[in-house]
Amino acid sequence: MQFKKLFVASVTALLSASVLVGCSSSTSKSQVPKDTIRISEKDVISTMDPSMNTDVIGAQNLNNTMEGLYRFRGKNIEPALATKIVKPTNNGLTYTFPLRTNSKWSNGDPVTADDFVFAWKRTLNPKTKSTYAYIFEGIANAKDIAAGKKPVNSLGVKALDKYTLQVNLEKPIPYFNELITSPTFFPQNPKVVNKWGKKYGTNSKTLISNGPYKLVNWNGTDNSWTEVKNNKYWNAKKVHIQKIQYQVVKDASTALNLYQAKKLDRILLSGDSAKQMRGSKGYKIQKQSSTFYLEPNIKRNPIFKNAKIRQALSMSINRKQLTKKVLGDGKVESNSFIPRNMSFNPKTKQDFVAETNSSAVAFNSYNLAKAKKLWQEGLAETGNTGKKFNFTLLGDDTDIAKKQNEFLQNQLERLPGLKIDLTNVPFKSRLTRAKSGDFDLMVSGWSADFPDPVTFLTLFTTDSSNNDGKWSNLEYDAFVSKSMNEDANNPMARWQDMKNAQNVANEQVPAVPLYQNGEAWLTSSRVKNIDYGPSGAYNMISTKLKN
Repeated sequence: MQFKKLFVASVTALLSASVLVGCSSSTSKSQVPKDTIRISEKDVISTMDPSMNTDVIGAQNLNNTMEGLYRFRGKNIEPALATKIVKPTNNGLTYTFPLRTNSKWSNGDPVTADDFVFAWKRTLNPKTKSTYAYIFEGIANAKDIAAGKKPVNSLGVKALDKYTLQVNLEKPIPYFNELITSPTFFPQNPKVVNKWGKKYGTNSKTLISNGPYKLVNWNGTDNSWTEVKNNKYWNAKKVHIQKIQYQVVKDASTALNLYQAKKLDRILLSGDSAKQMRGSKGYKIQKQSSTFYLEPNIKRNPIFKNAKIRQALSMSINRKQLTKKVLGDGKVESNSFIPRNMSFNPKTKQDFVAETNSSAVAFNSYNLAKAKKLWQEGLAETGNTGKKFNFTLLGDDTDIAKKQNEFLQNQLERLPGLKIDLTNVPFKSRLTRAKSGDFDLMVSGWSADFPDPVTFLTLFTTDSSNNDGKWSNLEYDAFVSKSMNEDANNPMARWQDMKNAQNVANEQVPAVPLYQNGEAWLTSSRVKNIDYGPSGAYNMISTKLKN
C-alpha cells in the first residue's frame, strides 16, 4: 500500500503547531487529558472510502474506525467480524465465513454478509474507478469484472444467509486469509454509501463505523482530526482509550517541541531530531515491511526504456549516505524493492531478499564509475551520445523529503549531461500526479498489504494500476502470473517463480530501490501496548494509557 504514499504535512499544520508551542513551554500533568492519546501524523487523510484508499495514512484510520473479517495482532491474524479463522474447502477454492451476530454499525444497523458483498462488488465495479480493484484477482470473475468484460453480479461472493459469507475462488490463493485483512476488503453499509454517492468517505458526515472508533468533525482536508470510541463496536469493552487526536506536523523539530511541552504523546521523528533523541527514553525504531524507490517514467521519457540507463541511475546513488547522514531515523539502505524480514522460504526459512541478493547487489549497488560507464553506453545505444537531459524529480513537501530529494539531485547530476530539477508537492498532489503520469522521476514507496513478496511484485506487471512508470517485461509478467496461477498451490514452485521474477527486476531496474522504511518514534511513558502488524499499521484496540 502506498505509503505508495508517505512523507508529508502542510504549512498550516506547521504554523498551528508552532503557535501551540509558543503558548506554553510546558503542560502540567493535570492538563494532560487522561482518556486521550495525541499522535503526530505525516499528512492529511486522502479518503476514508475503503474502495478508493491507496495510502497508509488512510489505511491506519480505516483500521481505527472499521473492521473486516480478520485483524492482525502482531504478526498473526485473529477473528474480527468472522467468528473463526476459516480453512478453505473445495481444493482451496471455497471459503465460508460465519459472522458475528452482535456486530453493528455506529448508526445501529447490523453488519451483515450483504455488506461485504456490496462492498466488494462496488470496489470491482469499473464505474467506481478503484485503483485497488486488482487486489481481488483470484476471486471468481474478479479480473474480468474489473476489466468490464463480465457483469458485477458474477463476482464469486455471496451471502448464504444474513450472517454467513461465502467466497469462491477461481484459483487457490495461499495468502487469502492474510490478504483480506486489508481495508479494501472491509464491509460497507449500502444505505449510507448510496445516500452520499461520490461524497462518501470525504468527510465525517458521510461516514459510519463498525470498528473501535468513530471519526468525528473531519471535513476532508483538516490538518487535525479526532476519533472517539465507538460504543456500538462488538468488542468495545476491550477498547481502553476513549479518544485519539491526530495532528499533522511536517517539521520534526516542531513535533519534538510539542512532545516536550506534553502536547503530543507520540511523535514521528526524522533527520537531526531523530539523531538528537536516539537512545532517549521512549525512543524506538519501528521497522516496517515497506520500501521506497525512485521510479522513472518510461512512457514519458523513452530514454528510460534502456536498461543500462536505469542501472546507471541506481548505481549513482550512495544509499548508505542517504540513510545514515540525511535521513538518520531507522531507515535501512536496500538494493531491492522487497523488504527484508517479511517473507521466508517455506522449507529453509531463509529470507526472500537474501535468496535474491546476488542479482540485487550486482545491479543496484553504489558504484559511480560503473554508473557513468553504463550511462554513456545507454546514451550510445539510444542514439543520444553527447546529448544533455533535464528531468524533474517529483517528491513530497515535508522537510525531510526535501532534504532527501536534494541529496538524490546531487547524486544523479554526477552522470554526464544530466540535470535534475526538484518539484516538492503535498502528498495528495503527488499521488494524483503519479496516476496521471505527470512526472519524469518520482520518489515513491509501498507498504505490504500482506506479508508476501507478490504484494510488491504485482506493482510492476505491465497491466498493474500501480505501475506508474509503465515499465513492461513479458518474462517478468510470466513469472508473476505463474506464481499466482498454476503454481499457487505448490509452495516451493511458487517461491521459485517469485525469486525468478525478482531476479529479472533486480537486473532490469523498473524502479531504483533506495531503502527499507523504518520510523523513529518517541512515545510517552503513559502510552502502553502499541501493537504493530506486518503491514506497519498499529492496532489501537490493545493500546492503553497510564496516567
